[in-house]
Amino acid sequence: MSLINKMLQDLDARGGTARPAASGDVRPVAAGRTSRAAIAVGAGVGVLIAAAGAGGWYWLNREPAAPAPVVAAVPAMAAPAPAVPAPVVLAPAVPTAPAEPVAALAAPVPEPAPPGAPRPQPVPAPVAEASPPPRADSAAIAAAPRTTQKERLARLASGERDRIAAAASSAPVRAAGSQAGQGITLTAGQQGENAYRRALAALQDGRVTEGVAALEQAVQAWPRHEAARQTLVGLLIENGRADEAMRHAQLGLGLDANQPQLAMVLARLQLERGGPADQTLLRTLPHAAGNADYLAFLAGVLQRQGRHREAAQQYEAALRLRPNNGVWWMGLGISQQAENQRTNAREAFQKAREAGLSPELQAFVERRLGQLN
Repeated sequence: MSLINKMLQDLDARGGTARPAASGDVRPVAAGRTSRAAIAVGAGVGVLIAAAGAGGWYWLNREPAAPAPVVAAVPAMAAPAPAVPAPVVLAPAVPTAPAEPVAALAAPVPEPAPPGAPRPQPVPAPVAEASPPPRADSAAIAAAPRTTQKERLARLASGERDRIAAAASSAPVRAAGSQAGQGITLTAGQQGENAYRRALAALQDGRVTEGVAALEQAVQAWPRHEAARQTLVGLLIENGRADEAMRHAQLGLGLDANQPQLAMVLARLQLERGGPADQTLLRTLPHAAGNADYLAFLAGVLQRQGRHREAAQQYEAALRLRPNNGVWWMGLGISQQAENQRTNAREAFQKAREAGLSPELQAFVERRLGQLN
């Protein structure tokens, strides 16, 4: 304790001796301020460090919460996506609709086209949600396919009519063949139709021999192909093959007598060769009741055979359908005159003269009228 007291006394003695010299010096004060400033700076630095640590801890703790706004931002990005489907609606509609609706929809496309171009296919689901805003466009799109479907149905129906008209008899066979689906085995009707088309193509190119051969194949594959048989008979007659033409005509009428034109062709050939033309025409007569040319032709055949009463009946039937034919009136007058019906014959010859005839026939009628007067 004595030692400590001694040291304190020495210090007091030193401080007492130093004060007078240091009273006028400012350095002690500067030394005190400097120490306080250092303490203040240190304290500030400590506060800043603490604040930085607290801020870092705060931001580190808030980072997990950051996905919440990111998730909220994703729907915000998805929100403009519905505006994009406007052109997307047009993309799927184009394949189902024809060119006309596409042209009508070209006007609304330009505005949303740039955003819709990158994703026409990946966004099929939102299309239903985006379609309500442009209701007018969607209604137009819905209406357009209906009209095109009607047009397609009309085209398909007209195509079927043409096919049936081309070969009416082969239509049911073709329907049965269509059930096979793949057309692996062709029916007789289909084979005949194909051969007939090949024949027409050959005839259009001027290949008559090839066309005749194809027509023979057509009637051989499908004997009831009327168009092919009639064309074949006509070509055979033109090429001087009348016997073959008669054979094909007889075969066709044997299968189906309801072919007035073919019956008339066969009857002409039979007249040239003294064949039974009247029987051929009478067999098909029930199917030609409204055919004036057929009735008049039959009347001429009967008149040639001396069957004037029957010929007069057929001439009268033909003239009821076509009363301004002078040749038929002349034929009626001839048969009536042969039947000794002078008054009726005179009236018939007068009507023939009034209807108009060639100079030779006109002279013939005048001679007959002179006989009746």
